[in-house]
Amino acid sequence: MSVILGTGEHRYRVIESWAKLPDGWEFMDCAAVGVDSKDQVYVFNRGEHPMIVFDREGNFLRSWGEGVFKRAHGLHIDKDDILYCTDDGDHSVRKCTPDGKVLMTIGVPGRPAPFMSNEPFHRCTHTALSPKGEIYVSDGYGNSCVHKFTPDGKLIQTWGHTGTGPGEFNLVHNIVTDDDGWVYVADRENHRVQVFDGNGRYETEWKNLHRPSALFCACGKGTTKPTFFVGELGPGMPVNLKYRNLGPRLSVVDHEGKLISRLGGTEGPGMEVGRFMSPHGLAIDSRGDIYVGEVAYTNWPTSFPGQTMPRPLRSLQKLERVQ
Repeated sequence: MSVILGTGEHRYRVIESWAKLPDGWEFMDCAAVGVDSKDQVYVFNRGEHPMIVFDREGNFLRSWGEGVFKRAHGLHIDKDDILYCTDDGDHSVRKCTPDGKVLMTIGVPGRPAPFMSNEPFHRCTHTALSPKGEIYVSDGYGNSCVHKFTPDGKLIQTWGHTGTGPGEFNLVHNIVTDDDGWVYVADRENHRVQVFDGNGRYETEWKNLHRPSALFCACGKGTTKPTFFVGELGPGMPVNLKYRNLGPRLSVVDHEGKLISRLGGTEGPGMEVGRFMSPHGLAIDSRGDIYVGEVAYTNWPTSFPGQTMPRPLRSLQKLERVQ
């Protein structure tokens, strides 16, 4: 019997063992997922083959990025099927073709900016594009800011610093934009998503989220407002490890941050069908199916302290929308 998650219009069937990897291959942590205009699914992961591409049925198509990426973290695919790959291990963003040709690199690979200097980059995490093609980069683990670049990679501005107030960040982990140019930032350890205009002016924030890590904007058409999907991590400390209703989970919210539906997360992390370990990257295809990348290997010691880690861990899931 299949497992169904969610409620109302947002109900999804968990598809087990969706991705068909070549023999002997392993994802390790799936940090980010993207879907192009052909519904090809790009899995940016921390195994030996950093970018693995599948069709929507899960058949292996190709891989690339071997010897290029140090530690996969973020992935954005634009309307022309150009990929923006954020590597927090070598502090850079690479703009690539669908077959892996590097068109542009922002940042100096292997040379981090000084810690908390607000200079790009120190363990940058994700990218998003404005309607004009300007590039936003969330930065990240060693900075507390967002950078805005021209389409050809020239720095325009930087905003944010460490704190808990409006426009301040405590681990800026993910970033998306909508068709109107609003910028949405997953301020993970402040348990919120902050909303800015295209020039970094604080507008509002969404709460009722627990360690938001992944973001995806399902942009509306015409007068329809966008819907957002948020991947939330579970407890990160031993003292609250067994608390319920804190995730890991997926939440669906409207354009004002109002909760529409939640998928999973009531019983804490787990490898059982219908549960999550650590939703870190999200993408949705043309049919509304969700692809969830998880950093399961990284989170196992925190989620199950002292327990032997099984191999392989599941770090990618497909949730098929129930029509």
